[in-house]
Amino acid sequence: MDIFKEMDRRDVVRFICFLGVSILMPHCADSKEVERLFDNEDREGFYIRFIKPVRPIDPARWSLKVSGLCEKARSFTLEAVKKLPKETQVSRMKCVESWSSKAKWGGFRPKALFDAVRPLAEAKYLYFYSADDYYEYISLEELLKPRVLFAYEMNGGPLPGEYGGPLRLLMPSKYGYKSVKSIVRLEFLEKDGIGYWSKYGYSRDATIQPGTDHALDLKTYKRITKPGEPEY
Repeated sequence: MDIFKEMDRRDVVRFICFLGVSILMPHCADSKEVERLFDNEDREGFYIRFIKPVRPIDPARWSLKVSGLCEKARSFTLEAVKKLPKETQVSRMKCVESWSSKAKWGGFRPKALFDAVRPLAEAKYLYFYSADDYYEYISLEELLKPRVLFAYEMNGGPLPGEYGGPLRLLMPSKYGYKSVKSIVRLEFLEKDGIGYWSKYGYSRDATIQPGTDHALDLKTYKRITKPGEPEY
């Protein structure tokens, strides 16, 4: 029996439309846009590292929450942190994986942030929490040393999300796991804690040690001869 003889004109139209949608739906599902995530990548010139894939942060919606043992707990927008006294420096980020790369960074010193929120006398450590659930504890004494920088610029432009934007820490004398990326929260504490990688046996001090370094930006290997920030 011819199925179309049993249908009126409207039924035929509905049937044809149904067939068309059935054919197109799988194609539409396959073409659905995949969410973009930042993940580990050995990118030429400067590797990318996170503890897990992380969604890009919209700088316009980002904020830095500062709380704990301080007089003026508050949240900073990106525009607000950019109003803190700006500093720039060229420094090398050295990873414990034995690679490094140099860049020009722009941002503010921890002291500028401390002056804005006024840590209490009993505050001795700062707890860092990142968008990828990474965390670290660093003493205020270490943060106040020269060359430590909160950076929101890299090589003259906004700090890219894959390298820790909108805001990251830079401690050039320490391995990169102390240079916390994608910071969203800070808390002043009286007591120290164990950071994410240190709970797996990494040095809590993290000072860079002598050894061979793969300088990605120079495409060569260099020898580090003394502890601390590499001088080449």
